[in-house]
Amino acid sequence: MSRRTVTKAAGLAAALALAPSPARAAAPARATTPRDLVLRLPAPTGPYTIGATTLHLVDPSRNDPWEPAIGVREVMVTVLHPARTVRGYPRAPQLTGDAAKLFTVLAPWIRPGLPEAGVDWAATRTHAHTGAPVLPGRWPVLLYSPGGGDARTMGTSLAEELASHGWAVVTVDHPGDASEVDFPTARPGRDKVRPSVFVRPPDAEQFRTMIETRLADIRFVLDRLEALEGPLGRALDLGRIGIYGHSAGGTTAAQTLYDDPRIAAAVNLEGYLDQVDGTLLPVARYGVDRPLLLLGTDGFRTARLDRSWSAALAHPGGRTRRRQLDDADHWVFTDYAALVPQLHAAGLTTTADRVRLVGAIEPRASVPAVRRQLRSFFGRRLPMRAAQ
Repeated sequence: MSRRTVTKAAGLAAALALAPSPARAAAPARATTPRDLVLRLPAPTGPYTIGATTLHLVDPSRNDPWEPAIGVREVMVTVLHPARTVRGYPRAPQLTGDAAKLFTVLAPWIRPGLPEAGVDWAATRTHAHTGAPVLPGRWPVLLYSPGGGDARTMGTSLAEELASHGWAVVTVDHPGDASEVDFPTARPGRDKVRPSVFVRPPDAEQFRTMIETRLADIRFVLDRLEALEGPLGRALDLGRIGIYGHSAGGTTAAQTLYDDPRIAAAVNLEGYLDQVDGTLLPVARYGVDRPLLLLGTDGFRTARLDRSWSAALAHPGGRTRRRQLDDADHWVFTDYAALVPQLHAAGLTTTADRVRLVGAIEPRASVPAVRRQLRSFFGRRLPMRAAQ
């Protein structure tokens, strides 16, 4: 990682922080020590082992809205899929080494309450195997859009769970608002690892641009999946597509369901269905004729969220439903549901910060509860076929 990237990340972190100190804002990424905590992701419960295929997709028809010097729009995606074999294929890291270096700087800023030190973010291994070949079949496809400030890697546990039960899960990064995105190489206009461009929470115009960019990213990924060749391309059943997302990704998932007839069902994990100024998105204003699940928490039940969700639920004959997870808060739908309690047990985050991030609920309850909701919802709308 270049000095320019670390410096830029530290500057970004300082601007996002609630009460930064100058020394902390300028600090480079710290080297890990043998005593640093290694966090563990919960194992998936399905019958299939999982392969992971990472794709770097470039859209020459669009320029990047956040860094015009790049000249194109790029996204990174990972396809998690049932594997024919995992023998000889290593377990993928949750974060690459380069991404972990940047995340070590950004973590306490993008999610206040995460520790400045004491965690080896590069050491966590997923349950997916890099490069493992896809199990022949026709696997229904689920797309995942992460929350603002999160990379796709912080949705690993739920994506692995769904892949282990027979869906091909495509996790999508949205560079520019994601905390960090690790590309195969650097290019003019960006470093190899690209940090978020935001120096403060997005204003109304930036929020609009963020959602519009995410919607275009998802359309582009779908188009590229349709053109994908080889065993993986043949295994993706693009006649059966769902989408889910968290926070801004939930907003993206719900609006994509409204916009794109290729999507059969969607889950919005606590994303607003309006703009910052209160203007309802079309999915809330007009409703949808396909299944939409609004899954939230009691800890993040704001007036704005209630208003926009109530609008989506009010349409006669609609197929939108709302569910709630109690004793929980906003990031319980991400890997933080399992990781933050481990940090708390190790004394690396406070009780108050743990509750603020994921709620008081224990991961042995929250992780299965969220997994069950999505498995049940997509299992009814995009079931496995009897013969693979």
